[in-house]
Amino acid sequence: MRLHVEERGRGPVRIALIHGFLADGAAWTDVVAASDPERYAFLLVDLRGHGSSPRADRPRGERYDIASLAADLAETLPTGLDAIVGHSLGGRLLIDIVGPLRPAHAIYLDPGFGLKLPGRGLGARLFWAIPGLPRLLAWLYDRTDPATGPANVALAEAAHAAWDRSMVAEVLHDVAANPVTPSAPIVPSTLVLSDDAKLVVPRADIEQYERLGWTVTRFPGIRHDMAALDGARTFEVIQRAL
Repeated sequence: MRLHVEERGRGPVRIALIHGFLADGAAWTDVVAASDPERYAFLLVDLRGHGSSPRADRPRGERYDIASLAADLAETLPTGLDAIVGHSLGGRLLIDIVGPLRPAHAIYLDPGFGLKLPGRGLGARLFWAIPGLPRLLAWLYDRTDPATGPANVALAEAAHAAWDRSMVAEVLHDVAANPVTPSAPIVPSTLVLSDDAKLVVPRADIEQYERLGWTVTRFPGIRHDMAALDGARTFEVIQRAL
């Protein structure tokens, strides 16, 4: 599936930005605003079922699993970018596309490597079969953070209005059932961890990533939605990783 992409800036350094669950490309507004448009060109992509990208055609068997979401990105984004940045769900998908897309750098902002929800086995099957669970999860996730400021709250609310709620259980279950196992990076890779990182990256894995050659950067004093909470600092973290 070809995804909706908007380009910001006209510089020679080309960076793709992949948003997280429920968001869209506008989630990176403050990050882009903090950059020099004469040096950087950002590709803001909307994932399947988010923003202005197509929704999955259920009658045709299209899904919202990790494999489908990652395949969309591999089909849509160009190879050889200077960097691809993925936040949360976007970071989980990024690890599956660095091979075919071969960016010069891969930057993972609190990537969803180890979601704390039941993944496999009988307990997981029973959990995901709870009546009304998808509706409850959609309600729990469909929140905005006032700390991001009125402008970002408005952007988040617009993204939530466009989001296909039918994906919630499928995406979360697939992420939980397929945690990322630390391995050597295919391209130079930076793992950026906020104060909430323990929710998405198991603490026991962090030292392994460092031993395997990843650069691990702590981003203290900020929560998971770092790009909306402090776009300027988030851009600085991205810039240092290049």
